[in-house]
Amino acid sequence: MNATLKSVVGVDTAKNVFQLYTVDAETGEVISKSLKRAQFLAWFSNRESSLVGMEACGGSHHWARRLQELGHEVKLMSGKTVKAFVPGNKNDAADARAIWLAAQQSCIKAVAVKSESQQAVLALHRIRQQLVKNRTAHRNELRGLLAEYGEVFGLGQSAFNAGMKEALARLAERLPAMLIDTLREQWEELNRLDERIARIEARLLAWLRQDRGARAIAEIPGVGLLTATAAVATMGQPKAFKSAREFAAWVGLVPAQTGTGGKVRLLKISKRGDMYLRSLLVQGAHTVQRFAKMRPQWLEEISKRRPSNVVTIALANKMARTIWAVLAHEQAYDSEHISARPALVTSA
Repeated sequence: MNATLKSVVGVDTAKNVFQLYTVDAETGEVISKSLKRAQFLAWFSNRESSLVGMEACGGSHHWARRLQELGHEVKLMSGKTVKAFVPGNKNDAADARAIWLAAQQSCIKAVAVKSESQQAVLALHRIRQQLVKNRTAHRNELRGLLAEYGEVFGLGQSAFNAGMKEALARLAERLPAMLIDTLREQWEELNRLDERIARIEARLLAWLRQDRGARAIAEIPGVGLLTATAAVATMGQPKAFKSAREFAAWVGLVPAQTGTGGKVRLLKISKRGDMYLRSLLVQGAHTVQRFAKMRPQWLEEISKRRPSNVVTIALANKMARTIWAVLAHEQAYDSEHISARPALVTSA
């Protein structure tokens, strides 16, 4: 914690009521109080610079930015790490005290505060993700309904669209018009979803062209439009991670481990962090594996010794590390770059 800070404040946020917990540095008085939404910033505006701990949840990045504008230092933490500091029953006061305790622990990793621009990009990703999910549900529903009348389509979106028009024409000869009209409306809704998804992707592409970091990591094999924009927006600040290994661990692409008595056993990947970004990296790794001209030599070698899924995760891990290196060092992607440890300086 910064030596100039006088106090630590734990804040349990909600929609309308905020619970605060702090201890006066001079008198030792415990302050545990709840504030209405309109009173929250006013209470902090009258305080000296403090370290404010909060869980990284809905709305927390907004309040973190506002508190930083007032001169406070904000430490956002994952709810999983804060939960360990709740000794008894869960309530707002206990949560605020747990956040206060967790904020003072140097071993607890802080979540980087995202800018409004980064949150806007992530909002587009979330909306697109929901539209894709709705589109898949609509298409599967139509496939199931038409299969009841003997109309079966090949796999994939293009095969479905190619056969849908002819299928409706054939079914119109023997099925009620009310059903055909409804099926046609569902198909038209699919086309509208396609258009909405395409418009969102066009907006993301425009943002990528304006953002230097996103353009740089888009040159990495397996990193496309979605992965590049999501990585930059999700990471927040590259320097918030000490190394590429730490970023890969934060995404959840390293093995979990358990150990006792000096014996450590590696498990499956931890799957911590952002599931959406991790899935994009894994999908990108699958793409690199499919096309021979994109595969680096080290991937060819490891493919001879390890199962396909293990190789995919190894490549996704490598991609995550490369993304961090490009963003943290603010340099272009170089496929020929070889990482090397800095030389040790020995005293004479």
